[in-house]
Amino acid sequence: MKDYGLDLHCQMILEDYASNLDLYIKLSSIVQKTIKSALRSNTIFVTGVEGRVKTEQSMAGKLELKGAKYHSIEDITDIVGVRVITFYSEDVDKISAIIEKCFNIDWDNSVDKRKMHSLDSFGYMSLHYICRLPKESLTHDEDSRLTDIPFELQMRTALQHVWANMYHDTGYKSGVDVPKELLRNLNRLAGMLELADDEFSRIRTTITDYRRLVKNLVDDGKFDDVQLNTDTFKTYLDLKPFDKINKKIAAINQAEIHNSSMLPYLAILKNLGFQTLGDIDRLITDYGYDAYLLALHEIGGTDIDIISSTVAIQDLCIVWIIENGGSEGDLVKFFNELLGANTYNQQRAKRVMDKAESLSLVKKRIANT
Repeated sequence: MKDYGLDLHCQMILEDYASNLDLYIKLSSIVQKTIKSALRSNTIFVTGVEGRVKTEQSMAGKLELKGAKYHSIEDITDIVGVRVITFYSEDVDKISAIIEKCFNIDWDNSVDKRKMHSLDSFGYMSLHYICRLPKESLTHDEDSRLTDIPFELQMRTALQHVWANMYHDTGYKSGVDVPKELLRNLNRLAGMLELADDEFSRIRTTITDYRRLVKNLVDDGKFDDVQLNTDTFKTYLDLKPFDKINKKIAAINQAEIHNSSMLPYLAILKNLGFQTLGDIDRLITDYGYDAYLLALHEIGGTDIDIISSTVAIQDLCIVWIIENGGSEGDLVKFFNELLGANTYNQQRAKRVMDKAESLSLVKKRIANT
């Protein structure tokens, strides 16, 4: 061990630290694994869970500055430190509730620094718990001394974490006196980041409220009031609106329906001019029978015994294009969007158009115009 010039009391504490170093490393690993497992079980996503054990040099520096206040190594509560970095500030409270079930919390020495209101406090607005492992959390082959070692657990947002690291690098830990004007600029940046933190939370709340509203509108069948986008289309698909046509088509050959994603059709529907879920609902109502006739003409008499769950929406789009004045070229464009440009799409389009003429779908188009 290096000679740091400490007094005898601090030197003895440092020697205790060195002799327990393996335990500290083990404790850090156990705590991180416990937290990650608990977060997964509660379906909470964070940007990271990280841990560190103070280095010998860092310990010596701490003892040099504050060694007189520590009676023994047990009084130093941050030798092992673990940090949970969240996306949103409100997640800190959710995570803290989970943490309280995982560890024994020393409430007297824990602190909620989010209640600080000084201009330069943003990066330190973390929730700090001093914890210990509960005895029942250890397996039979783990050292029982692990439950006697306190550790510090911090919970903060990603922006708070970034700012704190920047401040450490450029502020009081840089080893030089920073001009007041630069510190003022740092504090201004802290204020901007705090506003950003709040705004991210506000936006998430607004989006959550919007999704809840959309779900209620969809559940109530008020499709014309719901704009067509990724979220609303997914919500609409939960109602399985194409199942009836799919099952009718499958019954032609007693075929099995293979589930496939319909999300690729969202962009196609929007390009066709569909703006609300009501437009899609009318597509099913008004063109469903013709889509079935097209499918019947395509697979009737074949031995196809597996169809994709996208067959209904595909044939609905094809019928809509044809009966609304679309040409063979428009069908080629449709197939290119759906399948990627290739030499076979021209043949597909011609074959479909020929079938449409034999089914009088083109005549319907002419009659409608």
